[in-house]
Amino acid sequence: MILIENAAVATVDAAGTEYADGHVVVGDDGRIVTVGSGHAGRFHGSVRRVDGTGCLVTPGLINTHHHLYQWATRGLAQDETLFGWLTMLYPIWGRIDAETVGAAAGAGLGWLALSGCTTSLDHHYVFPRDGGDVLAAEIEAAQRIGLRFHPTRGSMDLGESQGGLPPDHVVEETDAALAATEAAIDRWHDPSPESLLRVGVAPCSPFSVTSRLMREAADLARRRGVRLHTHLAETADEEDFCREKFGCTPVEYAESLGWLGDDVWLAHGVHLDDAAVARLGATGTGVAHCPSSNARLGAGLARVRDLLDAGVPVGLGVDGSASQEAAHLGEELRQALYVARLRGGPAALTARESLRMGTIGGARCLGRQDDLGSLEAGKLADLVLWRLDGLGHEGIADKVAALVFGPAAPVELALVGGRPVVERGELVHADAEALARGARRAASRLRKN
Repeated sequence: MILIENAAVATVDAAGTEYADGHVVVGDDGRIVTVGSGHAGRFHGSVRRVDGTGCLVTPGLINTHHHLYQWATRGLAQDETLFGWLTMLYPIWGRIDAETVGAAAGAGLGWLALSGCTTSLDHHYVFPRDGGDVLAAEIEAAQRIGLRFHPTRGSMDLGESQGGLPPDHVVEETDAALAATEAAIDRWHDPSPESLLRVGVAPCSPFSVTSRLMREAADLARRRGVRLHTHLAETADEEDFCREKFGCTPVEYAESLGWLGDDVWLAHGVHLDDAAVARLGATGTGVAHCPSSNARLGAGLARVRDLLDAGVPVGLGVDGSASQEAAHLGEELRQALYVARLRGGPAALTARESLRMGTIGGARCLGRQDDLGSLEAGKLADLVLWRLDGLGHEGIADKVAALVFGPAAPVELALVGGRPVVERGELVHADAEALARGARRAASRLRKN
């Protein structure tokens, strides 16, 4: 049992309950026993007491969109739009292998853990023919770091010769992609409430995937009871592509293929008209908001306030580390707030709404809201104790505001299912310097090939 006390607590429950001086008790089963004000009282048996003085406890942050392999290609194509960025990087990505992906994923997931993330998705869609088992490599990295992991088996089957954006040598045959996706579900997916590993189905995007693959992937996911994810409405170029090729907007195209529903969440959702926002809300389709990546690529300002008002589940994502080199999920709380206010003014988003997106909003996108995303008795003990008593946060009395508006807060303790993955700003199960060396070697080897 773990008892955290003397800390501010933001539960992010439906009522927005907070305690200026509270406690959280975690049971030996990895679930929350109680959350409340003041001291927790006495407990029998072995109890680890954690003094949270000067700290804030929140649910662990949930990363709803990422491409971990891209850690090996950070800092490239610095001044390109999405299509130009992809055109420059696809040839390099076509040379990745399991060793590269394992090293990149280890670095990316370790950094996520240090940024307050306890659950992460990954959207992997590049499978070179001689690259080995790249999906297994990133899953093994997640198990080593200790995070809850939602890898999605992505795919591309629309190469340049068929009018798509990616070069032909990095796409798969449609039937092969579908078969490999189902094999990944068979091998890896764990649907249990306590699951540390759930697999999703994730064709890449309208400009890299055929309509047949999109439609049959949706059928496959629903037949197997797993969730669906893809990029959609990220840039004006994509909007133009869909109107020219399909005669409709990206959301209309997705709906025509069965890609709207409460088992679907879409990455970015930047370029949405009023009708699209309404359809996402009506169907319960989620959006992974990636504010820093959208800014880095100049993609635009997502309509976050409108999406939330329409009832759309909105989570946060750092996106791939080649389009958002900071890849710090804690900082995305502030970035999301700023982007919303740049578009809609200072009342467009509050600090607490941003925290909700980073926690329970992400849990809704991943279909884990019954067990993750808020601090409530019976839920899984995925939580973060943020240290907010240093110079960078001094003078901000409101602890939630300090976390969101202030500089990146150090993680004093992060638990996944009650098990520590970060303590006093250090990874528990991996060495950060070793992860950095591995990623450095992988990047160097990839760029020399």
